[in-house]
Amino acid sequence: MVEDEKLQKVLARSGLGSRREMEVAISAGRVKVNGKVAQLGDRVGPRDQVSLDDRPQSLKGAEETARRVIMYNKPEGELCTRKDPEGRRTVFERLPRLKGERWIAIGRLDINTSGLLLFTTDGELANRLMHPSTQIEREYAVRVMGEVKREHVVNMVNGVMLEDGPARFTDVQEFGGEGINSWFHVVIMEGRNREVRRLWDSQGLTVSRLKRVRYGNIFLDKRARAGEWVEMEQSEVDELSTLAGLEHRKAPALTPDEQNRWSRDKQKRRPVRAMKKPPQRTRKPR
Repeated sequence: MVEDEKLQKVLARSGLGSRREMEVAISAGRVKVNGKVAQLGDRVGPRDQVSLDDRPQSLKGAEETARRVIMYNKPEGELCTRKDPEGRRTVFERLPRLKGERWIAIGRLDINTSGLLLFTTDGELANRLMHPSTQIEREYAVRVMGEVKREHVVNMVNGVMLEDGPARFTDVQEFGGEGINSWFHVVIMEGRNREVRRLWDSQGLTVSRLKRVRYGNIFLDKRARAGEWVEMEQSEVDELSTLAGLEHRKAPALTPDEQNRWSRDKQKRRPVRAMKKPPQRTRKPR
C-alpha cells in the first residue's frame, strides 16, 4: 500500500466490501483508525491501524489483492444483500466461501429480476466497473405486456425524464412474442435502481419479466444455470480489467483446501428450476 490513500478505497481493495459499502460503514462510525472513529475523507498509510466493527484489519496493497471473478445466474426471488431481516434468500448464500476475503457484487439486480451477476474479491475492480464514468453496457432480455408502438421505442432511445433524472436505452431490438407479450433486448449504460422497468413504465407499458444477459463483455452462458456460479477464466478477468482501466493481475491458484471447499459448496447449492428461457441475442457488443 502506498502512502496516504482514501480509507474507503483501501478497505474495499482489501475485500471488506464495495467502496460504497465502506463509505456507509465509515459514516456509521463502524471504522476506527489508530483507535479513533474515522470520518469520510480520512486517508491512511501502511503504518496506520484500522479496525472494522472493532476487529483489526490487515490492509492490502493493490498488488496483494487476489482478483477473482465469478459469474452467478441469479434466479427470481433472491435479494442482492448479505443478510435479510425477513429471512428471504440472498445471492450471497449460494456463493463459494472465502477465507480472509469477501465477495463484492458488481452491480445489483432487484428481487424480481434474474440473470447475470458478477462478483469479485477486488474492490477497486468492482468500483470501476460500477462507476457511471466507465460507461459499461448492460443488456437485458425484457418481456413487455401491452402494445409496443414505434413511438414508445423512439421515446426511450431519445431519452425520458424519470424522477431521478434523464434515462435512455442506447439500443432496443425486438424479438417477437405471443399475444399481448413481446420480447425485446435493451441496452443501458448505467445501473440505477429499476431503471429498465421505469423506462417502460414511462410509456404506459408493463415489464412482466426481466433478465440481465450481458455486463460489458461478459455474456450469461450455459456454464451457469439458474442458481449456479462459475469462476471466470483468466482471459475474461483480463478483459474486465481492461474495461476498468486496470492492469492485468493473475489470481493465485486455489489451494487444495480451497478447491475442496468450493467443490463442496457447489454440490450443496443445487441449481433452481429455471423459467422458460427468453429469446437469445446473438449479436456481439459494439
